[in-house]
Amino acid sequence: MISAILVGIVALEHLYILYLEMFLWTTPKGLKAFGTTKDIAEASKSLAANQGLYNGFLAAGLIWSLLYPDAAVARQLQLFFLVCVLIAAIFGGITAKRSILLVQGLPALAALLFVLMS
Repeated sequence: MISAILVGIVALEHLYILYLEMFLWTTPKGLKAFGTTKDIAEASKSLAANQGLYNGFLAAGLIWSLLYPDAAVARQLQLFFLVCVLIAAIFGGITAKRSILLVQGLPALAALLFVLMS
């Protein structure tokens, strides 16, 4: 049960990131969330939307894993998508902003550990 809740939290987090990147990138909330300027945000708007779409795919995979009727397959889906989130968080933390390691990586790692223990 705890693993399912944590997987759900990671999925919701990535839906929120999708929303920020695809729809709020150039707004004050988006600028603050990603620590960027209006000029940079305007110039990178299409890249951010693309990035947001990929976060949506991660969320969709995690939601799919929660709804899949076969528990063994659902667990494999959870492992796959959580590892993808964790790798993305590590890469983002190294190349973009260190806080990504905590904001995205830590919840994914916690969920992954609980899925592995279940």
